[in-house]
Amino acid sequence: MALDQALASVESGQDRAFIQALCYGVCRHYHYLDFILNQLLAKPLKEMDVKVLALIGLYQLRFMRVKTHAAVSETVHATRKKPWAKGLINALLRTYLRDQETLEQAAKQIPPVVNSHPDWLIQHIQRDWPEQAKQILTENNQQPPMVLRVNLAKISREQYLLQLNSLDITAVAVDFCPSALMLDKPVPVEQLPDFFEGLVSVQDTAAQLAAGLLGLDTGLGLRVLDVCAAPGGKTAHILETQPHLSALVAVDIDTARMQRVRDNLQRLQLSATLLVGDAAKPLDWWDGQLFDRILLDAPCSATGVIRRHPDIKLLRRAEDIAQLQILQKSILEAVWPLLAPGGLLLYATCSVLKQENEQQVLAFLAAHSDAFIELFSGDWGRVGTYGRQILPGDQGMDGFYYARLGKRR
Repeated sequence: MALDQALASVESGQDRAFIQALCYGVCRHYHYLDFILNQLLAKPLKEMDVKVLALIGLYQLRFMRVKTHAAVSETVHATRKKPWAKGLINALLRTYLRDQETLEQAAKQIPPVVNSHPDWLIQHIQRDWPEQAKQILTENNQQPPMVLRVNLAKISREQYLLQLNSLDITAVAVDFCPSALMLDKPVPVEQLPDFFEGLVSVQDTAAQLAAGLLGLDTGLGLRVLDVCAAPGGKTAHILETQPHLSALVAVDIDTARMQRVRDNLQRLQLSATLLVGDAAKPLDWWDGQLFDRILLDAPCSATGVIRRHPDIKLLRRAEDIAQLQILQKSILEAVWPLLAPGGLLLYATCSVLKQENEQQVLAFLAAHSDAFIELFSGDWGRVGTYGRQILPGDQGMDGFYYARLGKRR
């Protein structure tokens, strides 16, 4: 949100892209860059704006194709409001260039630095995924692909692919997800054919799998609840997949985020009942009619989408996980009575941590005799005891977890 506000006053598209690359890049490699900076300093920098400038300079020198002299001179120039910092930044960056090899060798000896993740998160990932931990940490530091969700209610994927090709935008169809197209290179949405007319949306393949797992084929007359719905990508995809629902109710606790759901549906010319409310307190917003399908995209650590939101590595804390577990459980317990017998609840997170996924589902099943796991197959992800887990980078996807809970009649 901070970046959106800052970019609003930047006219040049090229400048906006460069600023975004700097911001995401420094967050993505923060632990590495911070270590290098501390090696170059006699004492820590207390002024955060000067520290961030130093990190931006180091990021350009280490990870971008900016010419060395330009990276140094422009970063130094950016200190003009604080003349005392000019010589410091200049010396730091030039010392880095001189001692780069030695500094990088030192960084490689420290796991949180070389992996650019907080130590607690590395430990969690290694505990849950000992064989895949290196892959997860590596993928988290990559730039993710841009994936489109074609609105199949309006156009076929093949037809839209032809439109992209006519504009020299290269994309490939994802074979296991009928609506997904993965672009060879990201492009601004303004360049996508008929984006504002609702022919296509931007959504990772992993998130696009949700609608297909809800079992909407018999959609005529189905009542569907989308809990924690913002920003509305899955809400819209449900409506695109099955336009003949009896009702789709989308709930989110955040008014501003619910506006994003409203905006997304308006662009796609779709409609649903949108409610601002606490998912853990359905009596405040529920009309008393049971639902045939519930999608619970539970609040989570978001450790599966770090490559898209690298600030997660800076903002998330180890103690957050237990608190999120409690919140997930409270929402799951609260919405389960809203599901009709014979109905289906799809539990989803964008986490790779088993505390939030398999262990959460196991605990719920142990406490609810009317709940059972409804197995499903797929040419994606990894089969778990109670669902399927996608790890970051698996078939180009973000990290995601899905489990289907059926309710006995």
